[in-house]
Amino acid sequence: MKLDRTPHFLRAYNKAPKQIQGAFDKQVALLLDNLHHPSPRTKKYGVAGDVWQARVNEDWRFYFKIAADVYRLEEIKKHPKK
Repeated sequence: MKLDRTPHFLRAYNKAPKQIQGAFDKQVALLLDNLHHPSPRTKKYGVAGDVWQARVNEDWRFYFKIAADVYRLEEIKKHPKK
C-alpha cells in the first residue's frame, strides 16, 4: 500500500504537536504493514462506509479513504469525544 496526503491533511499534520506527529508516524507505519493491526484500532467511520478512522493515541485520530492500493489521508485531529 501507498500513502497519499491531501493538502488539508498536511496542514493539520503540520499544526499538530511534534509528539502527535511522531505517534502518527508510528501508527501509519503499522497501518501500511497491516490494515487490521491492533494498535491503530482501524475501523470504518461514518454512514457511507468509505472513510476509515484509526487511532494516533487516546486523544487523537486520523481519517483516510482506500482506493486501489492507496491510503488517502484526509484528516488528523483531536478525538471529538475528548
